[in-house]
Formats: sequence, C-alpha cells, structure tokens
Amino acid sequence: MSNSTYKEANNWLSEFFRCVRFREYDLASNLFLEEGCWRDLLAFSWNIITVEGKKDVADMLKVTSGRISVGEWEIERSSLVEQDGDSYWFTFATSIANCKGKLTLKDGKCSVLFTSIVELIGHEEATLTRRKKGYINEAIRGRKTWLDERIEEEKKLGYIEQPYVVVVGGGQGGIGLAARLKVLGVPTIVVDKNERAGDSWRNRYHSLYLRNTVWQDQMPYLDFPDNWPVFMSKDRMGDWLEMYVRVMEINYWSSTICVGAKYSEDLEEWTVDVKRFDEVVQLKPKHLVIATGMSGNPKVPDIAGSKTFSGVICHSSRFNSGKEFDGKKCVVIGSNNSAHDICMDLWEHGADVTMVQRSETLVVRSETFFSHSKYTEAIADSGLTTADLDLIGAAIPYQVMREQMKYVWSQIANEDRDYYRSLVNAGFLLTFGEDQSGLEMMYMYRGSGYYIDVGATELVVKGLVKLKSGVIVETVDESGMVLSDGTKIEADLIVFATGYQPMSTWVSKLISPEMAVKVGECWGLGSGTKYDPGPWEGELRNMWKPTACAGLWFHGGGLTQSRLYSRFLAMQLKARIENIPTPVYSPQKIKDLQ
Repeated sequence: MSNSTYKEANNWLSEFFRCVRFREYDLASNLFLEEGCWRDLLAFSWNIITVEGKKDVADMLKVTSGRISVGEWEIERSSLVEQDGDSYWFTFATSIANCKGKLTLKDGKCSVLFTSIVELIGHEEATLTRRKKGYINEAIRGRKTWLDERIEEEKKLGYIEQPYVVVVGGGQGGIGLAARLKVLGVPTIVVDKNERAGDSWRNRYHSLYLRNTVWQDQMPYLDFPDNWPVFMSKDRMGDWLEMYVRVMEINYWSSTICVGAKYSEDLEEWTVDVKRFDEVVQLKPKHLVIATGMSGNPKVPDIAGSKTFSGVICHSSRFNSGKEFDGKKCVVIGSNNSAHDICMDLWEHGADVTMVQRSETLVVRSETFFSHSKYTEAIADSGLTTADLDLIGAAIPYQVMREQMKYVWSQIANEDRDYYRSLVNAGFLLTFGEDQSGLEMMYMYRGSGYYIDVGATELVVKGLVKLKSGVIVETVDESGMVLSDGTKIEADLIVFATGYQPMSTWVSKLISPEMAVKVGECWGLGSGTKYDPGPWEGELRNMWKPTACAGLWFHGGGLTQSRLYSRFLAMQLKARIENIPTPVYSPQKIKDLQ
C-alpha cells in the first residue's frame, strides 16, 4: 500500500467517522458515489443489511449513528489486505463491539463500504488466550471433574433448567451454530429426528461426495485433518459431525422430533414440544432457531397414475444405491446435482438410464469451477485463515457480486466452449442463469438449478444416459410413464429428483400457517428471476437475522455460509442473553425489532 493511497483512505475514514460522531448524515452520504452501497453485519444496524445509494446511506445513518459510540479506528497494512490498490481493510470499535471493515474507493469516493462486528466487548469467545483454566491447582472438597459437570449438564438442561436457545435441525448448520453458542456460554439444545449426529449426510444416496473442497467445508474451531482428501465422502462428513458434537460438548438430542412450537408475547418465550424417548418434553427457550437446511420437505409432483406403478418410485431423498437395478430400466426426473449423481450411480451399476430434463440447467466442470475458488491449499499456506476468506467473501454486497459473476461466467463459457457445445448438441437445455450471473447467484436466488460436473455429463453426451429434455411427465401407469411430447418410457424405477419445498413450510408445520405468512419467504434476494420474485432486497430473506416474529430465527445454507453466518447469529443471541440493547434497523422502515 503506497503512502498516497493510504492517505486517501485515511482521510476518507476520518471524515466518515467524524460525520458519524456529529450525526452529519448528508455530509457522510456525500462521501459515497451515487450508486455506492454499504453492507453492514450488525455493527451499525444490528441487522444483516445492504443499503444502496446516497439517500439510503443517509437514512440508515440518521437512525443508527446516535446508537453507537465509535472509538478508535485503524487501517490494516497486512492480514486481510488484498491485491487491490483501491480497497482497504480497517478495524474500529464501538462502545459494545470490536469491528472490522473494508473500504473501496473510486475517484476518491466510496463505491462499497463493508462493516462488521468481530466480537462483543466483555463477551468474547472463550478461545485461545481466553480459554478456561480447566483445573484449579489447589485442594477442593467435593471437586467435580469435567465428566461430572458434563453429565450433570446433560441431566439438567431441558428438564430442571431451560435452554436459552432451541435449535431445530442437527445437520452441519445446527451443530455449527450450537458450537458457537457453547463457546459464548449460551445454554442451547439441538433437536434432530435422526438417530445419530451426522445421519443427515449418512442417509443420503450411497455415492454422494461433497461438491466443495475440504478447505471450503471446514466447521467452526476444528479443521479437518491435513491428510483428508480434497473431496470427501458424505459418510466421512457424517462421522466428522458426530465426533464434532462430542468434542464441542454440544447438547444434542438425537431421535427427537419437534412436535410443535408456540410463542408467548407476554412471557417473551417459546413453548416447544418435542418427543424424546417416547415422551413429550416441553422446552421453554427464549429463542427458536429453524436450522433444517435451506429447504423444507421433499417436493414430489402429483402425477396422475403414480399409485398404479408396479415398480419402485421415490424422491431422491429416499434413493440409496443403484446396486439393485442392474439391467433395469430407470428414469430420473430432474437435471440438477442429485439427478446427475443418481443417473451416474445407476449407470455404474449396469442400469438402463433415462434423464428427463424439464427445464434449463446450469452445468460446470468441477475443475473449472474450483479453479476460481479462493479456498485452496495454496491460499491456506499463504497464511490466510478460513475465517479471513469468509470475511473477504462477506465484504462483497450481492449486487456487486452479481456483476462480478457475469464477467466470470462469460469467461467460463468461453474457456469451456467445446465442452458446452457438445452438451447442447446432445439436446441438453443449458443456461448460465436468467441474468447470466452463473451458479453462485443462482444458488442465492433459488438454491438449485445447477450441476457441478463430476462425470455424468460425459454419459449424457455419449448417449450412455439417455436424455429427454424440455418435457414433463404427463401420466404414470403400471409399466412406466408418458411424457408431454407423447413419448412412452418403460421403467422399473422412477426417481423424482425434483427438489424441496421452501424453508417457510417448516414454519407452517411447526408453528402455524398464519406465522408462516407473517414471516414470509426465506432465502432469495428478490432478483425477479424464476423462483425468486422481486423486489430486490439485497440480502437473503429472513436468514440469520431478526424476523417478523420475535425470537424466531432461520439458519441454513451450504457449509461456507453456515460457518460464516453462524458467527453473526450467535453474537445476536449472546447480546440478547446479556441484555445488550439490539435495536434493529430495517430498510423497509418498519418499526425497529428488539
């Protein structure tokens, strides 16, 4: 960083924080470009929010600047500084939190400002130099060992003492959040219907491997062993999660079904009924987190004649392996990740396989996709931690990311043009997204619609997996199905790889349909694309932040998002148990949520 660029950034931050202190909102907003934006993770807004344009920046400052007392700030000359002469990482403190930010300047004005809480002052994570002593070097009558205390906690919590937080869903999301809350000293119980932690992975189809690399799939606090493969089996991940629950001392209630939940506004607490060991236990947490993943129940089309089919018919979530279908005729409805994986698994076991592609799908070679990733061994060896990389990603507002991804995916389309040409020539309906912004944004918009190619595309191109595209299943009969173009396909197996219902369906099921309507949709940015209706919101709907129902939170997403945002969700819950004021700024100008 040159002295001149450092001085420019230093002058900008000096003026910005001066305006914040003296509440000079219009002057502060004039430091931004007309189209400039500001993404804040709790530091100013106690929300996860992006505001766009000078007016919205000024509006947010009018409400939030009087609530915080900004202390010292400093530009970082190392650590997270990237190879971009116009961007500068900085630290600052408020009266309640240590924070970090990133400033991007263009012609002396801010194009992107990012601010984020790092830790609550006086309530930091009990890690590293702040870890517990563990053993007191003196004689103590009635001393309790770690095991004594752990057994006592497990016996009491949920029965004699109530948890402050109940997390419904014990996959990687619920487990990671519970670990963060444990480190912050927030009493938490995770409830999950499965018999063992990690079963959410183990119970999926036999051939499944994680799509992201080992460096991107880390859990909070504990990194995978250095000798683990780049792409790990779902069963290995399941075993890791089971170990993680024990090592991180998570209060994990397996084989437990959440029967229902109701919120009392008078008591400001939930009544959560769960069935455990054949008895109904009533929990009384202050906060309820739905961490069942970013999707709800399996979505299976209601097709006439399905009950008459004489073979095996199931949703992809119920499919295990192609071992039993050697020489059988198998049809997979769908064309995303699960559909391709299941087609390849069936083909590898000797089945006659047909894929029915109902609509356009994005496909990308795994090697190409991960050549653009920051989560690599080389980056890890450079000294940047997973937490550093997470924050670098979080510093990019979604509208900025969308424009960046359009360029990246135009490059990918050109680099692999021969690959894509062969796929289209095979009759495959290809897309790079309605707005050409690629897989990352498609995931943010709808959480589906793509396939990271680990081998199945070659089978489709060569005709080894037959393809019927641009059609739907009209009817099913005893021996197979009829498609919308009149084609009859005989089948011994029909697999519906047709996705899942929205996460909001869990609210309707566990709480009430009325509450589901009140809270609204979860996930999506309001892009105006298929399955993600507008208006543009700039952040994922209802995720990791206060909702229209007090004490109700949503946690989900892939391992990367779950790891990052579990930190911010945990800090929000910690602030509330410590009675730290958390006035939430809402860009919709609804009253602040407490």
